[in-house]
Amino acid sequence: MLEFYTNPRSRGQLVRWALEEVGEPYEEHIIAYGEEMKSEPYISINPMGKVPAIRHNGHVVTECGAIIAYLADAFPSAGLLPALEARADYYRWMFYTAGPVDQAITANALGWKPTPEQSGMAGFGSYDAVIDNLDRLLQSKSFVCGEGFTAADLYLGSQIMFGMSFGSIPKRASFEDYAGRLNNRPAYLKAKARDEELIAASA
Repeated sequence: MLEFYTNPRSRGQLVRWALEEVGEPYEEHIIAYGEEMKSEPYISINPMGKVPAIRHNGHVVTECGAIIAYLADAFPSAGLLPALEARADYYRWMFYTAGPVDQAITANALGWKPTPEQSGMAGFGSYDAVIDNLDRLLQSKSFVCGEGFTAADLYLGSQIMFGMSFGSIPKRASFEDYAGRLNNRPAYLKAKARDEELIAASA
C-alpha cells in the first residue's frame, strides 16, 4: 500500500499528480500546517516537518524529485521512465529541476541576486541564466526526453506551471506551449480536482 502525506496547498500537488499517473491505489493523509506538521506522529515520517512524503513497503521517501523518481522506478508499467538511451536527458533535467531551478526561484523570490563574483559559487549561477536555459530546452523539444512524456516532465512541468501561475517564472511562449502539452493529461486533471476539492472544503 502506498501512503501519501500532503497538504493541498503545497508541493504535494505535484506528487499527487505523479501518483495518479502511476495509477496505483494510495491512502492519503492530509497534514495541517502548524503543530500537526511539526510534531509527532508526522515528524517521525519527515523530521523536517514538511510535506509531501510517501511511505511504500515500509520505506519513507521525502523530497519531491526523489518521490517522483522513486514512483517511476517502483512502477515501471506506468511508463514514466524513458528508454535507456534517453536516460541521460532524463537524469540531467530531473536533477537540474531539483537543484538549480528550485534554488534560483527561491533566491529570486527572497530578493537575493548573486553578484557576478557570487554567481560562480551559487549552483544556479543566476536566475536569468536558469530561465534562459529552460527556454532553450523547451524551444528545441516537445518534452524533456524528446517526444514522450516522462517523470522528468512531471517534475519540470509542475515547476513551470506553478511558477507562471504565481509569477515566479515568466510567461514565455515556450513555457506556455509546454504547459499546454501537460495540463490536459487525465492524471493531472484528476489530481488537480482532488486538491481543489480539499482546498474548498477547508476554506
